Amino acid sequence: MSLDDRYFEYPWRRHGYDHDRYDWTMLADRPPVTWPGGKRLAVWVNLSLEFYPLNQRGEPFKVPNGMKMPYPDLRHFTLRDYGNRVGVFRCLKAFDRYGVRPTVAINSQLARDTPYLTRRLLERDTELLCHGWNMDHLHYGGQDPREEREQVKRSLDTLNQLAGRPVRGWLSPARNQSWHTPDLLAEHGVEYCADWVNDDMPYPFRTDHGPLTMMPLSTEIEDQFVIGQNLHSEDSWVEQVQDAADFLAGEAAGQGGRMLGLSLHPWLIGQPHRIACLEAVLEQLSRRDDVWLATAGEILDAFNTQTRSER
Repeated sequence: MSLDDRYFEYPWRRHGYDHDRYDWTMLADRPPVTWPGGKRLAVWVNLSLEFYPLNQRGEPFKVPNGMKMPYPDLRHFTLRDYGNRVGVFRCLKAFDRYGVRPTVAINSQLARDTPYLTRRLLERDTELLCHGWNMDHLHYGGQDPREEREQVKRSLDTLNQLAGRPVRGWLSPARNQSWHTPDLLAEHGVEYCADWVNDDMPYPFRTDHGPLTMMPLSTEIEDQFVIGQNLHSEDSWVEQVQDAADFLAGEAAGQGGRMLGLSLHPWLIGQPHRIACLEAVLEQLSRRDDVWLATAGEILDAFNTQTRSER
């Protein structure tokens, strides 16, 4: 018995992707982008400030780096809190030493509940990304759309009010999304999202509420992935960041500008036995004459200025 011909019919069968969120393109074939000053590689350093509730719900899954032991898991709760009490200030001192302006992804609940920390960030004119409400309020497939809309709105409204200006970017807790998350972000005024890591450059992304830009923040090179998950040494992490910068800058020489998003967590890299490794990375990047150290928003503006006329 043969299958009905309709079995083989698929409206999205075509060259490229089976969605229309963004166009299929090869990175090497895109029009070259030039960064300010003729730099080859744009680097944005993201520092994630996160609050992990002690009594986490774990819906729909226990968030990575969250509580692991029976309640109350004070061992892991206090380690995460270390980053917001101690590690973050070591990181800020290192950024100042090497002239690096970080982009800071912060949970809105943490920003609300730690006014001293938020004030310190705003006094530095720090570019803030909204990192959702907290690390136990995930966005996920099958979530009630009304619940997710409320989460997005509450997170952005709270951080916008605290910052005194609209927050332009978003990083989901655990980088987890539902099918509706990008649409909700655009609906509430977000310009760029750092969840998707499938490129080495920003790229335009379509939503039901207008355009959004994806700003890939590399998972492969982040401190937690390399040191905490892959269990590589701190020195190996330094070497891997340098290797990534070398390769991307070399690729940019023939194909146009490239971008590297470096993701950091102060509860890990802000430890006294690791902070020197962050300083080594920042020193290497700041000495290079082919690297533009910028915030995510600055890179987005430079990218949009050159590419909007081509879309």
